[in-house]
Amino acid sequence: MTECQKCGRAPIIKIPYSGSDLCREHFIEFVEKRIHKEIKLQGKLPKGSKLAVAVSGGKDSMSILTVLTDLFGPRTGITVTALVVDEGLEGYRKKAIKIAEDFCSSREIDCEVLSFKESFGITMDEVANLGDEWRPCTFCGVLRRNLLNRRAREIGAAKIAFGHNLDDMSQSVLMNIVNGDVQRLVRLGPHVKVQEGLVPRLLPLRVIPEAEVKFYAELKEIPHLESHCPYRPRAHRLGFLELINSLEEETPGTKHSILSSYDQMIPALREHFPAVQLNKCGECGEPTMGDICKACELLVRVKKELAHST
Repeated sequence: MTECQKCGRAPIIKIPYSGSDLCREHFIEFVEKRIHKEIKLQGKLPKGSKLAVAVSGGKDSMSILTVLTDLFGPRTGITVTALVVDEGLEGYRKKAIKIAEDFCSSREIDCEVLSFKESFGITMDEVANLGDEWRPCTFCGVLRRNLLNRRAREIGAAKIAFGHNLDDMSQSVLMNIVNGDVQRLVRLGPHVKVQEGLVPRLLPLRVIPEAEVKFYAELKEIPHLESHCPYRPRAHRLGFLELINSLEEETPGTKHSILSSYDQMIPALREHFPAVQLNKCGECGEPTMGDICKACELLVRVKKELAHST
């Protein structure tokens, strides 16, 4: 018979990579302590500042919205604003938006819904319907980042928090290494240098495995959408997810090791690949390394294809 290693009560979870058995109370404490530590490591927010939180309605973003609003109460002088992106996913996104809006209303959190259709003139359903060669996740990720950064900057946010968990981070590190994309590897975040026009990212969940975030959300009864985006099966990163999960099962702690290796490499990579001077996109004004940002490049392509298909 096992027992919680903190208090001796009956455990509800075993942490495979550490061998710890924890009860409900100490598992929640275990998760929140690591989140708070990450927030401190990634740079304190000055009193009176604004913090934007990218919220999808899923377990990760709803959990981090909950933790951040509990942490940054009125006494801190930090204002939290939830930014919810409506990509135009029929039958899916409306449910997630309602969950986020109802939660924010119950907690008196400012909440804004940012629409792809209103901002870009397209929906992700339209992109996905063009055919299998048009990867919706590629377009969605680029356009989401563009829209979230733009709005976070407009409201004067000091940082924008994302719900990327350990699984997301280890996948991104491995994927960029396999693709030989060192520049993108350097830009993963969290960001230590503020570049003009770019709102630095805060990634409080980066060391928490996805399974632990899910269990945490269930224990805390945090409302969230259980289902995945309908276009998830077409995502390129799913293959990396399967590979990393297989490695983690064979050798618990693999995901943490990948992220730890990245953290040890990143200072040298940043020195070798220093941040470049950014220009303003000639179309939308967002920061870019070239004349036109990636979002505007993709929009030109997809709108041309949509015009031909009608």
